[in-house]
Amino acid sequence: MSRAFNFSAGPAALPTEVLEQARAELLDYHGTGMSVMEMSHRSAEFIDIAERAEADLIELLDVPDDYQLLFLQGGATTQFAMVPLNLLGDKSSADYLNTGSWSAKAIKEARRLCSVNVVGSSEADNFDRIPDPASWSCDPDAAYLHICSNETIGGVQFQEFPEFGPSSETVPLVADMSSDILSRPIDVRRFGLIYAGAQKNIGPAGLTVVIVDKALMGHARPGTPSMLDYAVHAAAGSMSNTPPTYAWYLAGLVFGWLKAQGGLAGIELRNRRKAAKLYDAIDASNLFQSPVASDVRSTMNVTFTLPDAEMDGAFLAGAGQRGLLNLKGHRSVGGMRASIYNAVPEAAIDALVDYMGEFEKDSQS
Repeated sequence: MSRAFNFSAGPAALPTEVLEQARAELLDYHGTGMSVMEMSHRSAEFIDIAERAEADLIELLDVPDDYQLLFLQGGATTQFAMVPLNLLGDKSSADYLNTGSWSAKAIKEARRLCSVNVVGSSEADNFDRIPDPASWSCDPDAAYLHICSNETIGGVQFQEFPEFGPSSETVPLVADMSSDILSRPIDVRRFGLIYAGAQKNIGPAGLTVVIVDKALMGHARPGTPSMLDYAVHAAAGSMSNTPPTYAWYLAGLVFGWLKAQGGLAGIELRNRRKAAKLYDAIDASNLFQSPVASDVRSTMNVTFTLPDAEMDGAFLAGAGQRGLLNLKGHRSVGGMRASIYNAVPEAAIDALVDYMGEFEKDSQS
């Protein structure tokens, strides 16, 4: 069987080793005579799976003891509402930075629940950059400041997480890390809350990871549904209802795979090498262009364009014939997007770069 090179933005590529292990354990998990997806979430076998996954994720991210790790359902989009419901407390407003499509969606949802102060926006620049933190109009009385660490659609990423003035000492920083969590080491202590949909670097769709400072829990807005209350989920060990057990199991396999790659320090080196190869090819080209400012180019989602959108179809057709799949850019921005998450091998980048060179040469003949 031949595996294609999958550049999908999500659901995304999973490590081959993980898929092979899941296949081997699919019908009979460790002599139980059952698949994990058939197993009670209350069983000793699944509790062991869940606890091992949690311990490995804590180790990978160096999560402090005063933070709570949650494995939830609903995708990152549900967190757009859960964050204000849980973190507003007795305050009525929150700060948001707008750096692209996912930031804008989070802002739209938050406005249903509170007053939103947009501290800065790169919309006027077609979301090709991150506004200078010195220009952010932060409110020291805001309940929190929300950012998207990596905009999956536009390909804009915080290469470093900045200080944002005096309010950074008193206002919790909240980050949607759906598309770059586990791609590099981060200091969890700098954040009040981190959330991430699984379907890019963690595992299959259906699972959402939340890492929250325990001091921020237990203050949900009165009337908040119990399934939207972090404290309720924490008290139940993320099992207030039947969790996405198979997704949780696969995430645990991914965490083990990451540890075998040298942890986040090791995977970051590989990710930066992969991204550099592709951006170098784009910058050296007379045909392809990157629409993103060089200092905030994403190592996870590489966007690029051709000089004429009418060339896109031919490029994508040729890519498909070579097993280079899911390179079409998001419908809202067009162009191309190569999502090169942790599980995308370096050989995929090499194959894409070779094809881009061939396509450029053929287009000039």
